Amino acid sequence: MASLPVEVLVGIYLGLLTGVIPALVSWLLGFVVRYFTGVSIPGFGVVVLGLAIAGVNGGLLALNDPTVLASGARVAVAIVVIIMMSLYAHARGDTMAADFPRHVSLRSLRERTLSADVVELVGGRDEVRVHVVGDVGHMEGYPPLSPALRARIRETEWRLPGDLPLSELEARVADRLRTEFDLADAVVRIDERGGARVDAAPPLSGLSKRVPPGERAVSLDALVPTGLARGDEVTLRAGDERVAGTVVSARSTTGGAEGADTPSTAPADDATGAPDTTDADDDAHTPSSASAPTATGGEGRLTVAVSRADARTLLGDADPTVVVEARGTRREFELLAVLRRAGRRVRRLTVGDGPLTARSLADLDLRAEYDVAVLAVRRDGEWRFVPDGETRLRSGDELFALGASDALSRFAEVAG
Repeated sequence: MASLPVEVLVGIYLGLLTGVIPALVSWLLGFVVRYFTGVSIPGFGVVVLGLAIAGVNGGLLALNDPTVLASGARVAVAIVVIIMMSLYAHARGDTMAADFPRHVSLRSLRERTLSADVVELVGGRDEVRVHVVGDVGHMEGYPPLSPALRARIRETEWRLPGDLPLSELEARVADRLRTEFDLADAVVRIDERGGARVDAAPPLSGLSKRVPPGERAVSLDALVPTGLARGDEVTLRAGDERVAGTVVSARSTTGGAEGADTPSTAPADDATGAPDTTDADDDAHTPSSASAPTATGGEGRLTVAVSRADARTLLGDADPTVVVEARGTRREFELLAVLRRAGRRVRRLTVGDGPLTARSLADLDLRAEYDVAVLAVRRDGEWRFVPDGETRLRSGDELFALGASDALSRFAEVAG
């Protein structure tokens, strides 16, 4: 008779050899029963079933030979191994069935690929930073992008809701690329880490596709207002006539050494995309948020869409005056649009117990510390607009804060 360690090893070998089939059957039954009925098979039933299948499997393998089963120790060890394998496989099948989606489709599997560790909790909601990885590719059938436009797209970062499926995130990023950089087309593929691979086509026929049907585009030299952007409604004074039009493109220029005009900002129809609107003290390597291109102001060239009759009026005046009109009666929306063009956002926050409480705005010096400004404070149901430096923040106060997206995110974490 062999020694006890040898008997144990032989028993483990016999248990593994005969327990494979019972473990597979236990896993399959656990998964199927839990998935379709929501009920788990009792452990005693799994043990009995596993041992029964192991006996049949051992007989088929000719392991019921008296010489193999001569020692009771090896048989006992084999039975323990079979039971453990069956119970473990059943538990894994039961767990997988509980986590497996009830309605499986290619789209549902696609929507579950965003990794949870890239989602941030900002201002009480989930957000994800989507950034471009790798080089920006070109689309077949279109000319290649310019190096400047590739670099600008590659340095851009978007903050989007973190609970959206990948297909929706891809659609939103592609739409923003087409809008903010005036691309002819864009295809975006986002991985589970929030990295976006972008193929894009450069702007084509930039002016013609922006002119509404029945109108004409007129380009003229004029004094371009600061912040003017494509889509703004303007009034052009040509002598005694007033002509209303929509901005198609705007370019500001400055006089060079010999009277040459040098672009001072990227025009609205420039193929290089949106200008950089990050603050001067921002880190050079920090991805910038894309913003609509705007003119810096001064002498420049303006293209507007007007009616055919108004086009003749403008062409007959050598020095028209440009007046920017509000788009509606709600001027606060106009203000928000101007802020967004400058790369700024407004966010509503609630102050919690933290470093901001019981301190005045002057002591906090939010502009220097967090690069944000407090526009209004709500306390006891009353809003205090443009609070002075003596205003002390309390837990539960609601704030309207103004700043860049990254600065507001950092400030929201401190305030909360």
